[in-house]
Order: sequence, then structure tokens, then C-alpha cells
Amino acid sequence: MQSPPLGPPPAPQAPAARTGYPGFHHGVSLLHGWVPQVVAFVAVLLLVIAFARATRRWWVLWMPVCAVAGVVAAWAAWDFTADQGLASDPAPVLLWACVGLTAAGLVAAVVGLRTGGWWQRIAAVLAVPVALLYTGVVLNQWVGYYPTVQAAWDALNADPLPHQVDADELPELRNTDVGTGRIVEVDIPEAGSDFRHRQEYVYLPPAWFAGDKPPALPTVMMIGGEFNTPADWVRSGQIMPAVDAFAAKNGGVTPALVFVDSGGSFNNDTECVNGPRGNAADHLTKDVPGYLESEFGVAKDPAQWAVVGWSMGGTCAVDLAVMHPELFGTFVDIAGDLGPTSGTKEQTIKRLYGGNADAWTQFDPMTVMQRHGPYTGMVGVFDDLTAPKRGNGQQQSNGQQQSNGQQQNEQQRGGGQQHPGQQPAGQQKMNFPGAPKVTEDQIGKGGRDGVQDTNEEGAAEQLCDEGRKVGIDCTVHTTVGGHTWQFAASAFTSTFPWLTARLGIPVPGLSS
Repeated sequence: MQSPPLGPPPAPQAPAARTGYPGFHHGVSLLHGWVPQVVAFVAVLLLVIAFARATRRWWVLWMPVCAVAGVVAAWAAWDFTADQGLASDPAPVLLWACVGLTAAGLVAAVVGLRTGGWWQRIAAVLAVPVALLYTGVVLNQWVGYYPTVQAAWDALNADPLPHQVDADELPELRNTDVGTGRIVEVDIPEAGSDFRHRQEYVYLPPAWFAGDKPPALPTVMMIGGEFNTPADWVRSGQIMPAVDAFAAKNGGVTPALVFVDSGGSFNNDTECVNGPRGNAADHLTKDVPGYLESEFGVAKDPAQWAVVGWSMGGTCAVDLAVMHPELFGTFVDIAGDLGPTSGTKEQTIKRLYGGNADAWTQFDPMTVMQRHGPYTGMVGVFDDLTAPKRGNGQQQSNGQQQSNGQQQNEQQRGGGQQHPGQQPAGQQKMNFPGAPKVTEDQIGKGGRDGVQDTNEEGAAEQLCDEGRKVGIDCTVHTTVGGHTWQFAASAFTSTFPWLTARLGIPVPGLSS
């Protein structure tokens, strides 16, 4: 199957306050606007009242104690985040300041119980949860996990997803004009993996309901980030308005989407491998495809199956595709790593594989491709990130140039044009205070992809270069931006029409 042209994704944008999408992508923004500002103002006001005591003993003794506690807490949070490789982008300084001020406020509330007026003691107690709340707001602004108050509320209350229906309602919708697709919660049996997972979701486009029998639609497996729920692509990524809009323009015909659980719990980082943290790989390759084929009648041809992932999920997408070409013919890696990682290579072998070095090689995509040899009909897209300029913005050229193979590949796909937010590959090297020091043996480890802030050749380029050697037709797009759900959503929704055509569904302007 010849792949249609593919251009680079547009620059990601923060969600609008209201978009007119009933019950979902609307409401008050948590990423910008008045809510973060009001929470910040209240937190600062309460902290000022809590710290502003009138006694000399307070300023000589207890204020230094509060300050030291704040500095220690901020440093400890920064060190833990760096040591565990939890961040692909450097966190804003404001986040560490909020952590420190919250800790300092807690100390002030405790040691100040016998000093100051009653109103100061109440303000000191209230300052702690409000400062903690603002820390969460800043954290959320950094990663874009909850775009709106409504999205956060729906997630916390486990409210239904947009257009969600129960499985027993599907027969009633058969052979009707449903207007928009439906999302159904599914409990996929784990007989092939013994992987304990949460409820997962399947999106069925309007075309699935047409006729007396479901058509054998192509399917896209959707995988989220390291800390995730199966609904994150819908709640945090908010991709459904774009999917619905595309379906409406394409006669209701799109691939089915299956939003899978790769972790089993929110903070269980399996990296989609089999190991002490669970047999996630077996679940995604043995449980999910068979269930979708039997329950929803989707296509079985691997040329009509794709896997898309964001962050850790991007790593999973490449790994699953190159390990299982009999299941997947297309992958989209959005800001993934060089391979499954949980710290350094030694730490990864211990944490993910229980010390089994052979298992590391079995799931390392570079090794897998080298051992597999030529692939037939495999196509991949890498939507990668470099961080924007920070600090003093000083830059220096590193003299790297895009390879001829990559230039030719992107020109063939229509991707040679630079778009807003895209930085030419290999043009500049960025330096700013606090940038992580990524050595050669750390590339791809713990969220470090080697292109994080330097524009040096990184994980996407290495994987794509290796893939081309074994017949994988791949494209790399590099965008300047933050490692947020907004980028993930932008990359997916801009790729979705191409992906639809790639999987064999006619799309005007893309299908041959």
C-alpha cells in the first residue's frame, strides 16, 4: 500500500475556553485565564499573612526555619524528579518555588500556632492547602493534563466520556443514523496475558452502525503517557472534537480507536513490556486485537492496524510495531524515547525486567530491527520535540545537517515545508540554566531523548535511520514546544486524516 503525502503537524495551541462541543471540550481553562491567576493571588495573600508576624523572635528564629524547610523541599522535589527521569522537559522554576513555599507555609502554620492573632493562625492553616492547590495548577500548566475545570472534574468523578454508551445499547443503534460516533467501555479478558488492567474504551465511528452488519473497519490502538488512564486521550488530549469533525467530512468513515491500558494503574510504568510490573506487551498484542476482532468485527489485516502513542506511549508504538509486524503495519510515535526505559540501562534492566538483560534486548527496538531484518509495508511517523528557548536565549550552531535520506523522505511526503512552530533539524543548539546533562549512554533513558534541548540527533532520528536500513518507510517531524498533552493532541489530530488514508479508507485529497 502506497502511503499518501504527510505534512508536519501544526504548532500546538492551548484549548479555547469554549468551543461549542456539548458536555466536553468547553468550560473554564486551567491552563490560562482567570482561574490560575485567582488561585495564585489567594495563595500569595494567605502566605504573606501567615509569614508576617510582628515578634522579633519570629523573624530571628522561625522565619529562617521556614526558609530552610522551603529550600530543602524544593531541592528534594527537583532532585527526585531528575533522578527518576520523570520529566522530558525541564520544569518551570515556578513549580519548585511553589513546592518550597508550600513547605515553608506548612512549617509556619505549625510553629506559629501560638503567635500572632487568631486571623493569622487561620490564614496560615488555609495557606497550606491553597498553596498546594496552586502547585498543582502550575504542574498542570506544565504538562497540560487537565485543560479545563470540566475535564478535571469529569476525571475525578469518573464521569462518562463524550458520546459514551453502554455496550448493551449498541444493538439498538444498529442501522441508524447516529450522527456522531460512540465510545463504549469494555472489559477485555486477560486470558492471553494475565495482566490486571483497568476498563478500556473503544470509539466506533458512524460508519460502524450503518447496515445490518458492522463493516470490517481499520483500527488504531491509542496509548498514553507514563502516568495515565485509558481515557487520557479523550479527557486530557481532547481529541474527540477533531475526530468527530473529520468523520463528518469523510462520510462518517474513520478507523475504530481503542484506548488501551498499558499500566494497570495510574503510576505503574510498564513501558509496554513484559516484566515484574506486569505483562503489558502480551495484553496489548494478545488480548486487545483478538477482542476487537471478535466483538466489533474490525479488520484483521495488519495493514489495517496502526498503533499511536504519546511520550511513553510513543516508545510503545515503535516497539510494538517492530516486534509485531504481523499485527501492525503503521505506527505514530509522538515524543517517545529510544526504547523502553526506567532510568539508566542498568536501572531499566532491574526495574522493568527483574534483572534479565536478555529481556532488555528482546524489547529494545534498535536491537529488534537489527535482528528482524527487512520489513515489508511498514510505515512510521515520528513527531518529535525540542524545547523552546529559555533563560538568556543564547544559542550556538552545532553544524549538524539533515541527512539526504531524511530530506528526500520528507519531500516525498510533502513535509519539506517549514510550518509555524517547527525548527529546521540540526540548526541550533540551546543552552539555559538547569538544563539536564544528557550523556551518550543516557540517550533515551528516563525521559531523555537526546534532542531535548540541543537539537542534536536524538531518539527519533536514530530509530528512523535504523528503520530505513531494514525497509521501514519513516518520517521525522521536529517541533519546538513543550512536552504537553496539547502537543500530543495537535500531532495526532493533524496526522489522523493521513493515518485514515494509510489504513485503506478513502480520504479526498489523500487517497490514490
